[in-house]
Amino acid sequence: MDYFNYTRRKSSVVHIGNIPMGGKNPIRIQSMANVSTMDTDASVNQAIRMIEAGAEYIRFTAQGEREARNLGEIRKQLNAQGFTTPLVADIHFNPKAADAAAEEVEKVRINPGNYVDKVKTFSHLEYTDEEYAAELQKIRDRFVPFLNICKKHGTAIRIGVNHGSLSDRIMSRYGDTPEGMVASCMEFLRICKDEHFPDVVISIKASNTVVMVKTVRLLVRTMEQEGMAYPLHLGVTEAGDGEDGRIKSAVGIGALLSDGIGDTIRVSLSEDPEAEIPVARKLVEHILERREHKPIVGTLSAGYDPVTATRRKTRAVEGIGGNFPPIVISDRSDGNFEFDHSSLPDYIYIGKEDPDNLPDNFKLLVDAHFWKERPNAFPFFIASEAEELKDYDVPLKFIRITNSDLNENLIKTLQKDKTVVVILSTYHRNAVGAERAAMHKLLSAGCDIPVILHRDYQETDTEALQLKSAADFGTLLLDGFGDGIMLHNEGTKTSVADKYMFGILQATRLRISKTEYISCPSCGRTLYDLQTTIARIKEATSHLKGLKIGIMGCIVNGPGEMADADYGYVGAGRGQISLYKGKECILKNIPEEEAVERLVQLIKDHGDWTD
Repeated sequence: MDYFNYTRRKSSVVHIGNIPMGGKNPIRIQSMANVSTMDTDASVNQAIRMIEAGAEYIRFTAQGEREARNLGEIRKQLNAQGFTTPLVADIHFNPKAADAAAEEVEKVRINPGNYVDKVKTFSHLEYTDEEYAAELQKIRDRFVPFLNICKKHGTAIRIGVNHGSLSDRIMSRYGDTPEGMVASCMEFLRICKDEHFPDVVISIKASNTVVMVKTVRLLVRTMEQEGMAYPLHLGVTEAGDGEDGRIKSAVGIGALLSDGIGDTIRVSLSEDPEAEIPVARKLVEHILERREHKPIVGTLSAGYDPVTATRRKTRAVEGIGGNFPPIVISDRSDGNFEFDHSSLPDYIYIGKEDPDNLPDNFKLLVDAHFWKERPNAFPFFIASEAEELKDYDVPLKFIRITNSDLNENLIKTLQKDKTVVVILSTYHRNAVGAERAAMHKLLSAGCDIPVILHRDYQETDTEALQLKSAADFGTLLLDGFGDGIMLHNEGTKTSVADKYMFGILQATRLRISKTEYISCPSCGRTLYDLQTTIARIKEATSHLKGLKIGIMGCIVNGPGEMADADYGYVGAGRGQISLYKGKECILKNIPEEEAVERLVQLIKDHGDWTD
């Protein structure tokens, strides 16, 4: 990839019914049904709603051969009504169901973690090289006949690796790591290549955006080394619902799309499937706006690797940079000083406003020529005023610059003055590329000045603002850049932008400011009303800052998928819930009507509750 200039990765073309993927085809949008695959009428009707919303592939769960065969009936009924959108079967644990589905639909998804390997038990097992090789042969012996069925029927496959469902065999050798996820995928890809089976799509998903992005980048590099160019399906699994689900999805998917990686996406929201599609479309369109932009001249700093990147080391200036969490600066230059107390910024920029008219409980950024010396006010410069920095004897100063401003002389000034923090802005159509180029100039020069990432938007659509800002800021934050963020938007309340900034920092795991919910998007396996339950759990627990709660519709996406969660609420059967502390099941098969209250009590019993 060109790290600074947007181009799409060159992938191979996969034939999926009448809608091919990869190559020069558009980035495809897809979703997944959440009704029972055995309810043919409901499945057909929901598929039509998704297609009419813009879905280009429709996925259904197929727990067994019966469900897989009924996908054929769903296909027939859709065809009869003039809908030829490809269908995808989602398979876990059951190779026979995969075989059956390959005869009925255009694409079959299998999970390497449970296709042949034993069900994940979180046991630490030891394998000799001979035993490990024998397990790989078992995979080949079972997988090749499936590929032959797919060849016969013209069926594509997706190798879908999930962070939480790596097999004990993979875990024994690689642990719960990006390397383990890539190894799990490559075992199956090598068989596909050996068998001359080209119609393969890959997904590597995690609820942790940091893990997801690093793993996909590592996979792309590994495939390139082995002469593979299979297309990529992108998604942040268990992203959640509402604002959090959109921001978290845009951070993970947007970072990879910004790299040019990704041939199809699904925004996995704990909402109705058709609600996912316009969200995905907005995200893709935002990334594609940077096509054929003015070229950016940039050079990667020696030793920088986007796969292994950690947060850039900076000096600390009055609590900014160093080991301090990233700060939030709110642009209040319009004179609006109403705040949402759930998302109070660390600093506010007031422009030319008189700081004497504002209370002392805010730290203020004031345009340098209007600045008055007082403990909570700090001068704010622009690039053309850089020579004036030395004339202000204060412990903290800010200067707003762009990549084009960042020449050798300015870098020397920034290195010399240890009281300055940069506000890095951009007017370039490929804002991510321009800010990347600036950050690498600083890295290469050894300049350890703290940097606040800044963006201006003009969005009246709050969802569009969520997606665009999360994709743009998220990409750079996951690259390891940024000691804070500053988001200004013309068209929405400033307090809304403040809230989104905190959401972006949480989604990138850099600053935790609220409860995190790891909730699955629902599918035909879900054993309770997911949306209602999420609302009830949030109402009871949303004040528990920093706690992570997994909300899973069934055990397939249970303790493994919510590996990051402190507590878990998992469907165990119709009307029955099991509760987890970490990966350990504490309470089994309790009545659903009691489950939220029992979850609260479980949190209290383990000392994690605050009033």
